[in-house]
Amino acid sequence: MLHSCCLSNCSSALAISGTGRRLSKPLIGDDGRVYACSEKNLFAFESNGSLAWSLNLNYTCNMGTAPVHGGRGKLYLIVENRLLKINFQNMGTSGPVMELFFGPAQSQQTLDEIVGVAVSTLSSSVFINIKNRGLFAYTTHKQLLWSAGPVLNQYGYQQGCRKDVEDCYFASSPVIDQCEASIYISNTKGELYSLSVRSPYFKWILDLSSFDNVFTVTPGNNGRLYITLPVKSKILAVDVSSGNVLWQGSIGPLSTTNFEPVIDSHGWISIGSLDGFLYSFSPTGILKKFPRATTLESVIQVSPFLDCSGYAVYICQTEMEGKTSHTIGDYTYISALKPISTVFTLTVPATGKTYWSEGHTGQFSSSLSKSYLQNFVVDEGILLAFITASKTGNPLPCRSTGQKLASSCSQGTPPKDLSIYTGREREIILFLLFESLLLVVLAALVRFCCIFWKKKELKDQQLGSFLEKRRSLQLKKKAFDRTITELKQKAAEEAMANEVIEKIGSLVKEREGIERKLSTTYSLGRDGTSSKTKSHLPLYNARTRSYSFQGPKRESVTIFHGLSDTSSVKSSSDQGEFSSDSEEEEQVSAANAKGKAKVETDTSEESSSDDQLLRRDYRRSPLQQASTSKRFMSSLYVEQGSREVVEPMSTSSRSIWLKRRTLSWTN
Repeated sequence: MLHSCCLSNCSSALAISGTGRRLSKPLIGDDGRVYACSEKNLFAFESNGSLAWSLNLNYTCNMGTAPVHGGRGKLYLIVENRLLKINFQNMGTSGPVMELFFGPAQSQQTLDEIVGVAVSTLSSSVFINIKNRGLFAYTTHKQLLWSAGPVLNQYGYQQGCRKDVEDCYFASSPVIDQCEASIYISNTKGELYSLSVRSPYFKWILDLSSFDNVFTVTPGNNGRLYITLPVKSKILAVDVSSGNVLWQGSIGPLSTTNFEPVIDSHGWISIGSLDGFLYSFSPTGILKKFPRATTLESVIQVSPFLDCSGYAVYICQTEMEGKTSHTIGDYTYISALKPISTVFTLTVPATGKTYWSEGHTGQFSSSLSKSYLQNFVVDEGILLAFITASKTGNPLPCRSTGQKLASSCSQGTPPKDLSIYTGREREIILFLLFESLLLVVLAALVRFCCIFWKKKELKDQQLGSFLEKRRSLQLKKKAFDRTITELKQKAAEEAMANEVIEKIGSLVKEREGIERKLSTTYSLGRDGTSSKTKSHLPLYNARTRSYSFQGPKRESVTIFHGLSDTSSVKSSSDQGEFSSDSEEEEQVSAANAKGKAKVETDTSEESSSDDQLLRRDYRRSPLQQASTSKRFMSSLYVEQGSREVVEPMSTSSRSIWLKRRTLSWTN
């Protein structure tokens, strides 16, 4: 692996015009203008090089730092260890254009050195790193929020400056990850801190002293933080949530120690090298080099600029009269003579496509040399900033401020080690289905247990007694079922005495009582009223009652008990409604004769004749006296094929009519 470092005698400027005045590091604003400072003046240039406005600051600018964008027409500028707030949208109005944000008044002196400034437009906060003092957070209205030093004692442990507390302080400009609402800053001992914009507590501290104590930090706004090690010629990708190094890649030698890469909306990080190549890494660490072939005497010594679309970058490649390199130990030293020509290129690192390329003697560069810029010394960095602001050769549409943040925050690809997919999606789905089914079963069991233990009967006795009583009722029910079944079979095969019929009725009632208890009080569910089961005993209306059984050979037997008086008292008004025993026998005989005749003539009238006979109503005459003697009547109808049989049975004071209906049975 080749480690590299460049010497200070590398060519640093390509002057196209000027009178000796130099411009500070430029800032391309959201309005497309280029902002730069020179001596005690701040200049705003249009993209074509013309002057938009200038402002006398009364303080000397810091040439090594660019103005910081503050949002909504505001800039923050470091001058003589003071921080100025420029509200340029108030130009031409009565509002203040410039105010001292931090530091003493003009007549006072200060020993505090401002290392760097960062502004969070989302939280409306300004973060200032003051050498040997710490990091200070202010609101945009100059109200102090919090401050933090490089050492924090929390829960009895020391955080920060772990190896050496002496001469340990924050040494870099704070940088803000807008998507993560985090601040990153390093100290002089090679430690990188992650803080929240809302509190001074450390999220994590990464010790990079094994690589180097000098590095630059670039937030990716995609879940990654990129660290550039200029002396080691390396780039590290760090997970912003844990501070773990995800991958590292080697690059060529860099021109300065504060050389900064750019991050596009695809998540690619690009940085130029003195070997003449642009190194671009994907979010997962895949490397691409642009251009694919380059001359041995070319160098890239200024940081690239991201175009307004967010997907392409502008680079400046300079061809030198000569370039030499030599290696001492682990480091490579490069020296270059004066420049010959410069080529500007617009390329998309993610696709490798080049949209535009032009030399410094092109039409646009010539027009810039005739603009207001002729009053300054313009190097490759300034010229590249104006080319980027003018959108030269760029067919891609520009983004708005909101789109810049949204696109950058959505382009991050999650690290491979955080992926939950293992290639066994089918097994995972089956496991989730099984787990869901198990939860449903458990929920049903819990519901059943809750209902069961709330039963009233369980509150009065123990579970063992409850189950024993339930088992006893089940055994009784089985015994009743056997007895009733035997009596039913006997009733279907032969005539029964009235005592047997009454015994069946009482057994059926007792069995129904047991079934009612098993379905309500001694059920395994909640207490409640069970639905009425179909009784074997029809309702008793004080005049008739009947029992229905189904005997063997699918033979249906219905027994009707009807009440009648043996008295012979009759009246002329109810002779058609009430009949004596002899008249009833005559009617039965007539019904038999009529049934046989209808079978021979028309089988379709057979059922209607039966229904008329069954529906006949025997009612007591209102003039007839009640008698203690009762008569039970039952008619037995046997239907088999096309035959009907009516068999009367007589007892002492009762007559039983059995209706036997034999269903079709071929076995």
